[in-house]
Order: sequence, then C-alpha cells, then structure tokens
Amino acid sequence: MTHRLTHRLTRRFTGVRTARPARDAGMTTAEYAVGIMAACTFALVLLGVVKSDAVRSALAGIVQSALGIAG
Repeated sequence: MTHRLTHRLTRRFTGVRTARPARDAGMTTAEYAVGIMAACTFALVLLGVVKSDAVRSALAGIVQSALGIAG
C-alpha cells in the first residue's frame, strides 16, 4: 500500500487526523548522478554486445534476408 492510501484509510476509519505525508517533487542530484552512471554503464555494455562478431553477423544475416540479398 502506498503511504498516501494508508493515510486516507487511517483518517477515514479512525477519525484521527495525521500529518500529511511528504510528497517527492522529483529526483535529487545524487539520484540524477546514479541514474546517469547506470545509463552510461548500460550503453557501454550494449555497445560491446552489438560490436561483437556474433551479433554483427547475425544482424547482417537478418538485413540480407529481409532485403532478399542472401541466397
């Protein structure tokens, strides 16, 4: 359950008013830094996979097959 839903249910069934939950306005600078590092790491791994000989030949085979060039 989300914090907001818990707040509403508590208020409705007990009649007790509790402090309103704080809302997140967005990512902080540290979260941006972690997100950027994760994106860069993912891009490097993906680049390594795509540049490998096995993937390159598989992609070339798919393109040639789609264009009717192979065979």
